[in-house]
Parts: sequence; C-alpha cells; structure tokens
Amino acid sequence: MKRFPSSLVSRPVSRAVLTVFGLLALTLALPQQAAADSRSGAAQESGKTDEPAEISAPASLKELIAKGHYLAILGDCAACHSAPGRPPYSGGGKFTLPIGTIYATNITPDRKYGIGNYTEADFARAVRQGILPDGRTLYPAMPYPSYARLSDRDIHALYAYFHDGVAPAAIPSPRNGTIWPLSMRWPLVIWRWLFAPSLRSAQLNTSDEFTDPVLARGAYLVEGLGHCGACHTPRSFTMAEQALTGHHNKAYLAGGQSIDGWFAPSLRGENRTGLGRWSESDIVAFLKTGRAPEGAVFGAMTPVVVHSTSLTTDADLHAMARFLKQLRPARVETPWVYDPAATIALKHADVSQRGASVYVNRCAACHGTNGLGYGTPGTTAFPPLAGNPVLMTRTPESVVHIIQAGDALAPVPAAPSAFDMPPFVHKLPADQIADVASFIRKAWGNDAPPVSTKTVRKLRRSMPPPIPPADLPRN
Repeated sequence: MKRFPSSLVSRPVSRAVLTVFGLLALTLALPQQAAADSRSGAAQESGKTDEPAEISAPASLKELIAKGHYLAILGDCAACHSAPGRPPYSGGGKFTLPIGTIYATNITPDRKYGIGNYTEADFARAVRQGILPDGRTLYPAMPYPSYARLSDRDIHALYAYFHDGVAPAAIPSPRNGTIWPLSMRWPLVIWRWLFAPSLRSAQLNTSDEFTDPVLARGAYLVEGLGHCGACHTPRSFTMAEQALTGHHNKAYLAGGQSIDGWFAPSLRGENRTGLGRWSESDIVAFLKTGRAPEGAVFGAMTPVVVHSTSLTTDADLHAMARFLKQLRPARVETPWVYDPAATIALKHADVSQRGASVYVNRCAACHGTNGLGYGTPGTTAFPPLAGNPVLMTRTPESVVHIIQAGDALAPVPAAPSAFDMPPFVHKLPADQIADVASFIRKAWGNDAPPVSTKTVRKLRRSMPPPIPPADLPRN
C-alpha cells in the first residue's frame, strides 16, 4: 500500500526503467520503427474499441471536482507530484536511480509547465497508458500498469479536478539528471509493449474478479488507484511486477524489494510477516490512524497514511481491508506465539542476552520489557515489538534504519497526537545497534535471524533521510 507505500507517480515502479535500458542493445536497429509503432499503438489504444463502454450520470462541475479530489486522495497523487516549498501538484518529487535522477512533473492546469493544454483524451492516455500527447512514453515511475484499471467515469472526474479544481502553477519541473544514452525515451515503448496491460484486459480482470460488491471495490482500489503492488509485489528480472492482480496469483502483494531504504513487506495472509494475524478492523485502523495492535506506520508509508488513507472513507477502507484479508499466504510460516522468556529475564535484571542491556537502557521505557508497547488499539503511542511483522521479515533493513534515523508517528484527523522516536545513529556505535536489533528480532517469539555489525555499517551509508510528511503542501 504504496508511498511504502502510492500516487500518480510511484517510487518503486521507477526502478523498472533499468530494464527498459537493458533492452537498448536489442533494439538499436529499430528506433524509428519503434517510435512509429508507438504512435500507431497510442492511436489504436485510445480508441473506443479498447475500452469498456461506460455511461456517466450527469454531474455538475462542482460535483465532478469534489469526486476527482477524493480520487486524487485515493491515488495519493500529492506524494510525488507535490514537494516541500512548491505549490500543490507542481511537481518536484525526486527519484534517485542508478541511471540518474528524474523528477515528478507539474500536473497543475498551467498551460506552459503543466497539463493545461491536455484534452481529456490526452489525460486518459497519460494516466492509463503512459503515453504523452506527443507520443512519447512516460517513465514507468508513473504506475500506469495499475492505473489502466481506472474507469472512464473516474478518469472524467480526475480530469475535472486537475483541470478546474487545482490552481495553476507556472513553475517548471526540475530538469532530469539522466545521462545519455539512458536519457533516450524510445526504449520505454518496448517496456510498455511487454509489461503494461491493455485497458480492456486490465479493467475486465479487476471487474470480473468478484461478485461481492465490497470485494470488487476493494480490488479496484488496491489494484488500481492505490497501486499497492508497486511497492509490495516482487519483481522479475525485467523489473516488472510479477503480478498486477490478486486473481489466482500468489505473487501479488507477497512482499517487494527495498524502496528508498525501506523494505515493503507482504500484505497477504502470512502469519508472521504478513497480515495473517491482523483482523479487518486492525487493517482499517492502521490505514486510518497509522496505528494498530500489531504495529505502527513508519518510513515511506507515513506520507501515504497522512495524505491518503487517513482521508479515505470508512467504507472504502473496509473494502480494501476485506480484499487484503481474502489473499491467501504466499508461503507457509510457523505461527508466531508470544514467548515470555525475554520478559522474565529482563524483569529479573538478567541482561546477559546479546543486546539486552542496550534495550533496557534505550528502548524499554517506551516499548516495555514485555515488548508490547503502550497504548490501546487505534491510539497506540509506542508500537509493540513482540509479534511485529516488520521485525520478522527476511531483511533487517527497515529495523536498522528506524533505530539509526529515528521516526515519527504523525498526527492524522482520527489520531491527532504525534510521537517521535529519536535517532540513535550518533548515540550508539554500529555494534550496539546490531546488538539491539538482534535482540528485538529474537525476543518474545520473534525468532528472526541476528544482525551483524557489518550490515549495520553498510546500511548506515545508505540511511534514508527523515521523511517530513507535514512538509508536503495540501490541496
């Protein structure tokens, strides 16, 4: 669930650009043909023959703008197309890639720097097919393989919002910093041909998946606007998502890769590392408040909760949660059972276990000697460590980064209190961070592998900067 995360541009999908340029050597002889085919394909795909017919009920412009605004919240468009110090949706979100740096574009209705000259058909092609009005293909940082599921009705409302409900901002997007020949866009056409679904197949796969209207709505939101798979679905060697839908495919939402320093865990039914022990209400509480009995939001998922899911209706949150709960586990895991051994030892001042003394001195005041944290469901002040799925994932990356960089439990309308965890990167040496990370990954029945000092030092070099969700402009 997206920015770990969700938006009109999604950070994890941006890594698919690498595969596109891996195809460069295979297609050097065909650049002009590829460009011509792209224009032909764009014209064909924009025709009515590739889109399910849909008749929208008449609506006033005010109603359309309001609906489009809500859809933009569901899609978390602000996460990438807004940046601190810039007007809403004026672009500037930065994506650092091995091929260089790209920036999210200005999507305000400004005619020079934004999308003010886009027709609705232009807008629909860009959002759902990744094709610009001039025929160029967007970097797949724009998750158009997911947005292909969007209905004509919702595209119409989104266009009304961005065309008439957003203030134009005459501000250019920062210039991309990709190097030649990787800056050429025509190889992106090949990637789109190979991995982006047609509108008809995408929409029919999602609409035909469930007869239950609640599950159908949940699938539409999770697989489409929410583009949760962009972060939480594993990728093939081509860097394309291994599955774009949960329809009979256990790879979907089975856990992604590291994204900006944070590991995207499974959203399927695994007992330890997924949502197997979460109830539908737990998932709703997490999305609405960033807090749940099993853990709390952190890192790159925080802006998603602050700017998107915390503002989503309860009905849509329950639909998303119900859809996620029907996903079967992708792998079998031994059920987590609370083990009181570490608690008993700490209460008897036994700190002989590796990392126990660091935990008592630095962590127990907030998270408790029993590892259960403090707070009640929906109002968690300090999240539990016992049974926390993040602590039991195969990689300790997120845990080490939280300890080193700290984090903030941001305020949202349903949970207005904020709580900060201080950074320990300048307070604890690498070996002590490795020790305490190993302790909390082992204690209370977590039984995850230990963390080495070498790993901590390596992760320290790639430690992500703090994410300031409150700095993004609101619209």
